Amino acid sequence: MAYTLTNLQDDIRNFTEVSSSVLSSSVLNTLIKNAENKIYRAIDTDQNVFYATSNAIVGNRYVTIPSDLRAIRYVQFKDSAGNQFYLEQRDTSFMAEYYSTPGTQAVDIPKYYANWDETFWVVAPTPDKTYEITLAYDKEPETITDTTSTPPPATNGTYLSNKYQDLLLYACLVNAYGYLKGPQDMLQYYQAQYNEALESYAIEQIGIRRRDEYQDGEVRAQLNVKPPSSN
Repeated sequence: MAYTLTNLQDDIRNFTEVSSSVLSSSVLNTLIKNAENKIYRAIDTDQNVFYATSNAIVGNRYVTIPSDLRAIRYVQFKDSAGNQFYLEQRDTSFMAEYYSTPGTQAVDIPKYYANWDETFWVVAPTPDKTYEITLAYDKEPETITDTTSTPPPATNGTYLSNKYQDLLLYACLVNAYGYLKGPQDMLQYYQAQYNEALESYAIEQIGIRRRDEYQDGEVRAQLNVKPPSSN
């Protein structure tokens, strides 16, 4: 049975035999979010891969970072003839040195990108013409504790709560027993159950990727560009 937030909270309290006076909704939401993040950090899944598209403008070296970005897969530029170029990531010190070198302000085919600030990337060289940009990235995953999105994951569920209920529950129970400083034998038991469920989840994710290795997400949003007049 798929979990809602309320169902999951009830099960955590029932399995630990601890009431809401100790495991309040606020406490449980923190434990649940930590459990979700632990799973997503442990196993790479294509479930959270999305694409964003935009156009690079001549003379404009800034591209907006998607607000829900968690990690980059690749940045691709494509010209009007269909030629594709994959940009290499560099750090800000490299880009600062690149643009401080005489002659590198000239426009050309972009080769590199780097973080500029919390909102923008900078590419180098500055685009010499219009390019179509495709960004493949891991977005921040949904959390079942979210009650405000439309539709709300708290009632509609998430990828984990709808398909991998045992994995999510065991991860939450490990966190709950750690929080409660409960019996070590119970903590070890649920840790073993979690490890087993996580291994099954990992094997299934590998199988999904092998069956459909050319489909890694869907177009989600347009990237924006910073005005060329900005420095």
